[in-house]
Amino acid sequence: MRKMNPIITSLTALLLLGTSSLYPAQSAESDRFITVTGIGTVSVIPDALRLYLTLTNMSDKSAPALANVAKTATSVRSALKSEGIAAKDIKSSTLTVYPEYNYTQDKGSIIIGYRATQSFTVLIRKAGSGGKIVESVVGAGAESLQINGIVPFITKGSNVMQEARAAAVADAKSRASSYAKLLGTSLGNVISLIENSAPSYSFPPLGVARAEDSSTPVIDLGEEIITLSITIRWGLN
Repeated sequence: MRKMNPIITSLTALLLLGTSSLYPAQSAESDRFITVTGIGTVSVIPDALRLYLTLTNMSDKSAPALANVAKTATSVRSALKSEGIAAKDIKSSTLTVYPEYNYTQDKGSIIIGYRATQSFTVLIRKAGSGGKIVESVVGAGAESLQINGIVPFITKGSNVMQEARAAAVADAKSRASSYAKLLGTSLGNVISLIENSAPSYSFPPLGVARAEDSSTPVIDLGEEIITLSITIRWGLN
């Protein structure tokens, strides 16, 4: 029987010992963790508005109808400018000219004129001035103007999002710490964090009324509720 060289035997033993130190056995403690979902809610008053309006005119010919709408649009732009609305915040969304028909049983469909329309989206960066701007626009557009809607929004959405995230993290950590304490342990390092979904926005019903002692419309903004949820996993000590 061949004998193994004692030097080789010793070296093999050292290598085996070294291998065992490089790959320590996984402790059950490393699998201890807690996962909690936190909710962050922030209430904020919208600071801006989007105003949607349409100008319309009907004439016996298409060219006069379009010209009359263009003239009214110029007046509306001037009114907006006088209220501090910049040209970059006025956007044309549609411009149409089309025949209008009247149907009679004996003659069928006959053209009764041509209607021109131009629609605008106006960004009002100071929500508090919305009522005064609406009043000015209605005065400039007169019977040719139709207001299609007013939508509140937040211009500094990223700041509000940060507040909602901070509130969600604080909520999750508070819950996790409470559970850890009940279990007789404490929180370790964060293992993972997941923002579960895009934040949800809850808009209040938007009302437009007139103040009792003024002809200027009052736009009631209410509050906008932003809710965000996150799920965080902590290791346990």
